[in-house]
Amino acid sequence: MNVLNNKPMLCLWVCAASLSGCFDGNDNNTAMTPMPEPEPEPLMVSYEVTVDNLTQGQPLSPITLILHSEGTLWEIGQPASVALEKVAESGDNEDLLVLDMAMASASGEGLTMPGNAQTITINIEDVTNAYLSVAAMLGKSNDAFTGLNAQGLAGLMVGESWTLFTNAYDAGTEANTEDMASIGAVGGEGFSEVRDDARNMVTMHPGIVSVDDGLATSALTQEQRFDNPVARIRITRTQ
Repeated sequence: MNVLNNKPMLCLWVCAASLSGCFDGNDNNTAMTPMPEPEPEPLMVSYEVTVDNLTQGQPLSPITLILHSEGTLWEIGQPASVALEKVAESGDNEDLLVLDMAMASASGEGLTMPGNAQTITINIEDVTNAYLSVAAMLGKSNDAFTGLNAQGLAGLMVGESWTLFTNAYDAGTEANTEDMASIGAVGGEGFSEVRDDARNMVTMHPGIVSVDDGLATSALTQEQRFDNPVARIRITRTQ
């Protein structure tokens, strides 16, 4: 065998073996798989809503707050929803708190008496352009309520506050008889499925007449009369 004649083949074999021995599958030039980026922390958005009762003789029912992206709680000239009717006739806000359009909701505790105020906190994640709606019954009435209807919050920055004044509305679901049998706060019926107000639509409230001002069957006195505005609402974005 002529080893010299096979020298090129030997060299090729040695080189190939050498390369094979150096390759162990861990090529340092191979691109590393990128690590997934961590999920961003949710942005917590918080508001403090303070409601002042400006009336002299009307307690406000537990105050309802709702944050939503569409819809309204009421529309002047249109029938009230059953959820709003329950608030306006009896102060029951359970249905309002769980409306389909509500992205977040909160309720005050107990009554807000005349001259007093109550502050409620409501929180939501990752939404800074929600609408705020507020509702509460004027307790000594047939179906009077007050509140905010889809107040946009997009322009309210952290640390800023807005103050708004609200009027009294008539749910149009119960006639304003002011009699003992129809007002829950003075011992009568609260919410009734039967709507006996012929208008059956939300309007501005005409006010309380009272027994002192000539409505002989009224269970209310001049103390329960009110002028607009009936509430002051201060909204503060705290986070």
